[in-house]
Amino acid sequence: MFGQLRQWFDSSPTGKTPDYRFSLANERTFLAWIRTGLALIAGGLACAQFLPPLPVAHLREIIAILLLVLGGLVALRAVDHWVRTERAMRLGTDLPRSWFPAVLAIAVAAGAVVIIIAVLIQVF
Repeated sequence: MFGQLRQWFDSSPTGKTPDYRFSLANERTFLAWIRTGLALIAGGLACAQFLPPLPVAHLREIIAILLLVLGGLVALRAVDHWVRTERAMRLGTDLPRSWFPAVLAIAVAAGAVVIIIAVLIQVF
C-alpha cells in the first residue's frame, strides 16, 4: 500500500515520454474525477445543513456522511488512476482497468433510491 502511495509523489518519470496530448487528456480525466468528488462532498455538506429531519432517525446524517466519504474516496481514486494511467502510457503497457466508475454509479443510484423512499415516507 505504501509503495502505491509513494508512486503518487514520485517525480522521476519512468519509461518513454508519451504524446503530450495523451498526458493532457489523462489530466483532464483526473480533474473531472476531482470535480465529482467535490460535488459529492458539497452534497454531503448540503444534506447535513439544509435537509430537514427525515422520518427515519438519523437518516439525514447517514446520507451526509456517506456522501462525504464517497467524495473523499473518489478524490483518492482519481489520483491513483491518474498515476497508473500515466505510468502505463510511459511504459507502453495496457491502460489500467477500473471498476470504480461502475461501483460509483451503483452507489449513487442506491443513494437516490434511499432518498426517494425517505421522501415518499415523509409525504404519506
